[in-house]
Amino acid sequence: MSSQNAIGVFDSGLGGLSAVKEFMRLLPNEKIVYFGDTGRVPYGTRSRETIKKYATQDAAFLMRHGVKMVVAACGTVSSVAGELLESSLPVPYTGVVNPTAYTAVRVTKNGRIGVIGTAATVGSHSYKLRIQRLMPEAQVFEQACPLFVSLVENGIIHRDDQITRLVVRRYMAQLKENGVDTVILGCTHFPLLREAISDYMGEGVTLVDSGYETALYAAKVLRERGLLSDSTETQSPSFYVSDTPEGFESVAGLFLGRDMEHTVTQIDIEAY
Repeated sequence: MSSQNAIGVFDSGLGGLSAVKEFMRLLPNEKIVYFGDTGRVPYGTRSRETIKKYATQDAAFLMRHGVKMVVAACGTVSSVAGELLESSLPVPYTGVVNPTAYTAVRVTKNGRIGVIGTAATVGSHSYKLRIQRLMPEAQVFEQACPLFVSLVENGIIHRDDQITRLVVRRYMAQLKENGVDTVILGCTHFPLLREAISDYMGEGVTLVDSGYETALYAAKVLRERGLLSDSTETQSPSFYVSDTPEGFESVAGLFLGRDMEHTVTQIDIEAY
């Protein structure tokens, strides 16, 4: 395995692009291969067996590109299939749960931590279990926020949008009542709602971005294993999806915070 090989990143759809944005910022000289399973999104409402099957196929596709690390930039996959991937892949693997939980424990002051994610992520209690292992006295409050994904993928994310504010209040009210001082954004779509969530929760609440924390952790793993690229050139990522690429550029531009100039390729994920 060469340090010049790419980092493979996958998600159930396009939410993982928020993690890709952080990889491009933190590790501009690394080549990124991204796969978004847009043909089978969302994973959050699927059975555990189906999520594991999809995650295994997604990782197999990335391995065909000779990647040096696989990153599941998806709270659902990390929660349900993380152990399976870690034990079966021949390259370093990380999901979003462990890096994000470590940071939440580090930054909380009152030990009251909120977790928001898809129904599958919240139902797995993966963040809660990891946090309580790291900080047994912590109180963890979980909240599924399924409509957040729809808001983001339809571009309804502005902090002043009435719909955005209503949905944020609907989901976040209980966490606010419970006095959390830290909230894990446990789905990679959710950072796009950061401003609206922060407005509602108030200045005293720290939001922990799973995509950013995962990119930081991946960089640490690659550095420790001597796998960081020694290229001095900024690399362009490659994008693959399992459904029609139409509309990808506008949504990807939203997640990446830049105009999309890259091509996207549609593949048959069932073949892997």
